[in-house]
Amino acid sequence: MQTYSPQPVAFARGEGVWLWDTEGKKYLDALAGIAVNGLGHAHPTLVGALCEQAAKLIHTSNLFRVAEQERAAEKVCAIAGMDNAFFCNSGAEANEAAIKLARLHGHQRGIENATIVVMEKAWHGRTLATLSATGSRKAQAGFEPLMGGFLRVPYNDFAAIERLAENQSIVAVLMEVLQGEGGIHLADADYLRKVRSLCDRRQWLLMIDEVQSGIGRTGKWFAHQWAGIVPDVMPLAKGLGSGVPIGACLARGVAAKVFKPGNHGTTFGGGPLVSVAA
Repeated sequence: MQTYSPQPVAFARGEGVWLWDTEGKKYLDALAGIAVNGLGHAHPTLVGALCEQAAKLIHTSNLFRVAEQERAAEKVCAIAGMDNAFFCNSGAEANEAAIKLARLHGHQRGIENATIVVMEKAWHGRTLATLSATGSRKAQAGFEPLMGGFLRVPYNDFAAIERLAENQSIVAVLMEVLQGEGGIHLADADYLRKVRSLCDRRQWLLMIDEVQSGIGRTGKWFAHQWAGIVPDVMPLAKGLGSGVPIGACLARGVAAKVFKPGNHGTTFGGGPLVSVAA
């Protein structure tokens, strides 16, 4: 299906920051596979780990314990200050998991019409739920009716969120610290701290989408760390696997206890092969 309009070039191999096309022409890769290849191309440690794991075991499913997944979860949760992780295959899936987690958390608290505050110009993915949370009418056009359960406010405007403080249906705030697709908008540190404080007072989950900005892309492991805050839920992907398709939804505190067996799942997410990349 023609979902992209690709450039008239195909790449045959890569090494570090360099790519070579099928005609032998050399390119400096400034795109990094859409903010994915944090280790560059053909990094020997990553290649070695993948080859070693592929020779042993590629996939078993989450019906059994996956030692590689458990090690990856322990490492990423340690650097993020989170309690547990749900592994999936993409950033959209990670955000989808966060949305489901927030809604289920609301229902567990007796909130029937669980509502999530989202931002103008946000980008969270192209599944129906994440597209509905996304703040791009261009991307949403033609896919109506979109999902309800979202309240949209201007980005970096604390007063706009504060005005919703008495809304008894709100269960979470979903936002990016650094909007990428929306035009490179950076949230003020003071704004982030105020949102964190409001979420604490109102018992809302603060869900920070670090799919594009996470894994060292801003000089810290995660962009929200510049403000000295910690979210309750954090979707990750892109640089997490350096080109190997893996996403994760991390949680802590009460959010880490929401999902129970049967609430959510994935066939491929967190398999042995992809987990060694993380």
